[in-house]
Amino acid sequence: MTSLFVDADACPVIREAIAAARARHLRIVLVGNQSQNLARFAGRSGIEVLSVASGPDAADFTIVPLLTAQDIVITADIGLAAMVLGRGARAVSPRGHHYQPATIDAEMALRHAEKRHRRAGGRTQGPPPFGEEDREHFRSALEQLLSERV
Repeated sequence: MTSLFVDADACPVIREAIAAARARHLRIVLVGNQSQNLARFAGRSGIEVLSVASGPDAADFTIVPLLTAQDIVITADIGLAAMVLGRGARAVSPRGHHYQPATIDAEMALRHAEKRHRRAGGRTQGPPPFGEEDREHFRSALEQLLSERV
């Protein structure tokens, strides 16, 4: 059975993910640190909340060991997406980008290059503000993944 995992730290599409999982009677697991106020979802039918420490990658290292090949992870973290793909599961960003095994290495290399550039004092451009078009793109991308899996 497919489970839907959400890297919930600063995730703008938690409600959309919950709605999609509920429509298909899927287990949904929200993983985030205490600052995310995920307790508001605890106890709701079909939702499991896992609180993690505030350290970097704490959610990642909680999610990955729990995955099966049928699962889907929602994350903006390319490093987590790479680990998800390595487990045979699927990953999608909150903006609806499907992470693919064929391109994840290039995405990781770009992330690393940008990080090195910033450490050297350079500046990189962040993503544009999250908007309704991004939300729609996410819904469509998640629906496509769920249709493939269920």
